[in-house]
Amino acid sequence: MKRLATAAVLLPLVIVFILKASAFQFALLVFLLALLGLDEFYRMALPQRRGEGRAATVAGACAVFAVFSSTPLLPLLTLTALVLAFSLVALFRLQDIKQSAPDVALVLMGFLYVPLLMGHLVLIRMLPNGVSWLFLIMVIVMAGDSAAYYVGSSLGKHRLYPAVSPKKSVEGALGGLSGSVIGAVIARFTFFPELGIGDCFAAALLLGVLGQLGDLFESLIKRSCGVKDSGTIIPGHGGVLDRLDSILFAAPAAYYYACFLF
Repeated sequence: MKRLATAAVLLPLVIVFILKASAFQFALLVFLLALLGLDEFYRMALPQRRGEGRAATVAGACAVFAVFSSTPLLPLLTLTALVLAFSLVALFRLQDIKQSAPDVALVLMGFLYVPLLMGHLVLIRMLPNGVSWLFLIMVIVMAGDSAAYYVGSSLGKHRLYPAVSPKKSVEGALGGLSGSVIGAVIARFTFFPELGIGDCFAAALLLGVLGQLGDLFESLIKRSCGVKDSGTIIPGHGGVLDRLDSILFAAPAAYYYACFLF
């Protein structure tokens, strides 16, 4: 009930915000999500290095705004600067030398996992059909999640990847892909008429598969770090990464599909 109540409040707010907000206002939302998501990641992965974690959180989240530049090299320059800066921090703030390489690798991984992938949401919003693409991602991922849950709960017999996520089943994963395709077809006939039927199937399968892999990847991180949820900020749902894990993997694919294949 807590999960349903939270979704009933947050989902309409997100929909209205996406419809009404400018591209820059939407980028501010993505910045906030990246800030919260990075903080969750570093709390899980580097609990003993909170100082560097906080600095990396702020710096990485600010990198989201680099996509607004008219210079296409600025995002690459920003990512390069982050890698160099925090590599030097690791070099000159030496603590346990045996732990230095894993620690700096986790810091840099945070930049790649959260702001780099999440920044594609801002790039999508800036496309001619950006709002429709954002809603399409939401529909594909949410329809897939719901179908996977109900099919897996009722028909699931074969475990998909028990070492990472014991409850997920092959039947649930296939049901999720079916739900993603149905969601994409519904999107075509409601708010995204520019989509062809071929696009519905291709985008749904591509984003549906990557969404499920994104969910598994975040489960891998949590199990590796020994935590159940990435955070507690969303009642009944856990943290920001727990809610956006599928979208983090689906958003880049949606952007490049829209740019090169749509």
